[in-house]
Amino acid sequence: MSNAQKFVDFLNGSHSQFHAIANVEAALQEAGFIRLKENALWNLENNRFYYVVKNQSSLIAFKLPEMINVRSINIVASHSDSPALKLKPAADKTDKHYGRLTVEVYGGAILSTWLDRPLAIAGRVTVREAGTIVSHLVDFDDQTVLIPNVAIHQNRQINEGYSYSAVTDMNVLVSGREDAGYLYELISEKLKVSREDILAADLYLYDKVPAQIWGRDREFVSGQRIDNLESVFTSLEAFKNGYSPNAIDMLAIFDREEVGSYAAEGMASSFLGNVINRIFGAFYYSASDVQAVLADSFLLSADNGHAVHPNHPELYDSENQAYMNEGVVIKTAASGSYVNDAVSIAIVRQLAYRAEVPVQTFANRSDSRGGGTQTAHGAVNLAVRAADIGCAQLAMHSCYETTGSKDVRSEEHTSEL
Repeated sequence: MSNAQKFVDFLNGSHSQFHAIANVEAALQEAGFIRLKENALWNLENNRFYYVVKNQSSLIAFKLPEMINVRSINIVASHSDSPALKLKPAADKTDKHYGRLTVEVYGGAILSTWLDRPLAIAGRVTVREAGTIVSHLVDFDDQTVLIPNVAIHQNRQINEGYSYSAVTDMNVLVSGREDAGYLYELISEKLKVSREDILAADLYLYDKVPAQIWGRDREFVSGQRIDNLESVFTSLEAFKNGYSPNAIDMLAIFDREEVGSYAAEGMASSFLGNVINRIFGAFYYSASDVQAVLADSFLLSADNGHAVHPNHPELYDSENQAYMNEGVVIKTAASGSYVNDAVSIAIVRQLAYRAEVPVQTFANRSDSRGGGTQTAHGAVNLAVRAADIGCAQLAMHSCYETTGSKDVRSEEHTSEL
């Protein structure tokens, strides 16, 4: 099976950040990684592989060589969340003609892309079981819901820059009758629990159109949550296949990037620093020893970048442009929203040269603010040299995004650098 098809399968099985992390965890267990618990003592051994999960939505895995030989930490960081529509705690909105659900906008979603297409609901639900709280992953893939547009006859401005309201335009149609208990009924049937035992939920809409490979030469992949599950997938594949005898290789996947990273499971938290300290503490290293290792360490932030849009090339900087299937994108911004500088870029270029991987540079137009990544927030709690890279894609933050199928292949590149 090609890496592109593996990526498509990963997308189609990861309809929420919780499902994505569960799939990563399954892959790590298959590769022989041992799960650690945050609330337990870590008895670590040389030449073993471990991982720890936080809040079902963030994960850090690491490979230990002989610790006496460790001189640095090689970290690749991505994020599991994507812009989406999240159901409110009390989501039912009903009258005698329609059953609907209300949502909040999570992250910088392109609202128009969510209308007039088959949607479903996925996430996690906490329930009361035998006096304890238990969390379950759910995916209502057999239940279609939809957000209908207003016809052009009632909204003559719809093609003239219409501004969608999250309060009125984004309500989700679920039935053609009064249906106040729709969501809880679904959960109750799926989990075989009483409605009274359902405590809370983190549920998101997703596009039911499956991810797919397409194009004249099958050069594109389109699907939901490509930003940033492409980085999660590629980072995981590289991490599983890599090994450093003189460094700790580490895979870090965080939640909450799309809303600022400021949560216990976000990169702005102490999660990554805590894991690093616990690793070295298990082998009786001092805090000073850890700082010395961090000074020689490197963090590669993998988060997708922007490919030049075929219909709007004028929106992109004329000299610093990126395209799908043409290599890794090095992202730069004088504002600091991307953390690259001359030294970190040099390191990335040298690594790419050794691996025979082509690279591209991206910078926003000087009159455009652009976006950012979690790395700048993470540097608050972990002062380590870092670089921002990613794969080029179209329609970032759309309900259904597009990227290059060749950018996830594992075969060696033969391009000249």
